[in-house]
Amino acid sequence: MTNQYKEIALNGLWKQNSGVVQLLGMCPTLAVTTSAVNGLSLGLATAIVMALSNGSVSPVRQFVPSEIRVPVFILVIATLVTVIDMSLNAFAHPLHKVLGIFIPLIVVNCIVLARVESFAAKNDAVPSLLDGFMMGTGLALVLGVLGGLRELVGKGTLFSGLDLVFGPTAKQFMLTVNTDYHGFLLAVLPPGAFLGLGSLIALRNWIEIRKTAKTNAASDLSQPALIN
Repeated sequence: MTNQYKEIALNGLWKQNSGVVQLLGMCPTLAVTTSAVNGLSLGLATAIVMALSNGSVSPVRQFVPSEIRVPVFILVIATLVTVIDMSLNAFAHPLHKVLGIFIPLIVVNCIVLARVESFAAKNDAVPSLLDGFMMGTGLALVLGVLGGLRELVGKGTLFSGLDLVFGPTAKQFMLTVNTDYHGFLLAVLPPGAFLGLGSLIALRNWIEIRKTAKTNAASDLSQPALIN
């Protein structure tokens, strides 16, 4: 059971990461990641929705007729997204205004319905809840890193907008790399999102290639030499 949970966590964070491997949910990935705070906020909201969706669908999957399975799943996801949307509006209204339409659009995010359909509908509640949370966390990490890179290159700051979540006192935690830096506009525009995401995908693939090469080299060394 422990190995199953480890595999679920590893799949969500690395092997099947929805942001840099499956390339699902590209709309928020490219549109919201103008800063680290925006990316992380939407990513965490998506992770919560995915975890609760998987955890809600799994216990009732046997009672849902196959003919109406997808509409029921979407109804569950939409209900949870509405709760998140209203909660953000109530407790973090400035952040809610910044994220705007992308919070309701979690309902139609491919990765949310994909995990409900492919995992939660076939597994027990606890593994399903963990799968949804880890998949969402993997996406949140990509959104946060991409947003941080774009903000750093585009504005020369990091964690700007933290006051949208924690109030005006959080402005002191914003990091400014160079006060004389005038910014690089391309980084915060849509082309910058494509370039940044492409760089993250390339980095992940490079790490995997290096890892595979080391594994193969170690395997070759461990094999006994053939004696003629």
